[in-house]
Amino acid sequence: MGGQLPLQGLRVLDLASFIAGPVATTVMGDYGAEVIKIEPPGEGDPQRRLGQAHSIPQHPVNFCWHLVNRNKRSVVLDLKHKDGRAAFDRLVKTADVMVVNFPLKVRERLEMRYADVAPLNPRLIYASMTGYGEQGPDAEQPGFDSTAFFARSGLLDALTYEGGPPAFSLPAQGDQMTGMNLFAAVAMALLHRERTGEGSKVSTSLHASGLWSNGMLAQGALLGAFVAPRPPRTTPRSALANQYRTSDGRWIQLTIVREDKLWPELCQAIERVDLMADPRFQTTDLRRAHATELATILDPVFAAHPWLEWRKRLRHHEITFGLLGVLRDVPDDEQAVANGAVVSTPLPDMPRTLSAPIRLSFAPQPAGPGPGHGEHTDEVLGELGYEAAEIDRMRQAGALG
Repeated sequence: MGGQLPLQGLRVLDLASFIAGPVATTVMGDYGAEVIKIEPPGEGDPQRRLGQAHSIPQHPVNFCWHLVNRNKRSVVLDLKHKDGRAAFDRLVKTADVMVVNFPLKVRERLEMRYADVAPLNPRLIYASMTGYGEQGPDAEQPGFDSTAFFARSGLLDALTYEGGPPAFSLPAQGDQMTGMNLFAAVAMALLHRERTGEGSKVSTSLHASGLWSNGMLAQGALLGAFVAPRPPRTTPRSALANQYRTSDGRWIQLTIVREDKLWPELCQAIERVDLMADPRFQTTDLRRAHATELATILDPVFAAHPWLEWRKRLRHHEITFGLLGVLRDVPDDEQAVANGAVVSTPLPDMPRTLSAPIRLSFAPQPAGPGPGHGEHTDEVLGELGYEAAEIDRMRQAGALG
């Protein structure tokens, strides 16, 4: 493994804020692209302060910023200032990809639509991230992953237990997924440009990504088919696709699809071979019809032994199961390290991080720090041909941060 990274030589302009758009450019940077993050004067991308949110684990290291802005250079430009805009236009002429998530009205006001920038660079790939898409009655509505990805798509409804309050989403889950969708769109546009020489516009939205993630249930809804409200664990649709607590307080997820094969194996694993002769549980249909009774039997069985004992037994009988992991498990997860999901970094304060969920046999994933606000402004403008005196003049005029 070694040699040139697959996106080496590409220049990407990241005009996106918060998470979903920057996730896409982070993956591009991971695989060799030069990513230049354009930030406004003042405090820059609000993502720099996301670690202060109540739902994020508190830590002195700004890991939220590093995770989705690593391997980038930061340039501060006031795009409303004529000199700042002129510098940006010069950058566009050198770029391969531009990622933007400004609201549509802001794009129009700043002349940041595809039609505005494409004449500067016909080979440019313009990647648009929105909450709800660019057409329709809600195109102008702001969207976050909690509202557009999870709530609007029906995901939270599907996760809500019957009779209970609505479920809550967790921080940035939808953003991470949607960012990968935009990355895939850019990759296809790069292939199209390789074949035709043409630039293009690509896009995705939090809402569309949420619907795709909820595809099995959403497709059923399109046909007028709906799953009944999610029952509590104690009254499951299937006792063999349910969760059980062990004696040491861990939870096991059983997901037995091939019941004809694995029901006898489970009975042996739990040392209850008598259940195989129970008339209530003779067939899959009967086990479903008596799921509550079976779950009531299995609860004390699993509660009699610790997690490691059940792991040994269930593996021996090739039962499909999983541990309901807790976040405290992540630092010691050898499987994640062995398969490159957790990788080392050169940062003394953050020695390990998460890699993008892509593995290429010919390319490693370097993981560096997120840039300081405006850390590379002078460097990048110098590469564009600006003299030091001109950069100083622009900064004094308020065009730069």
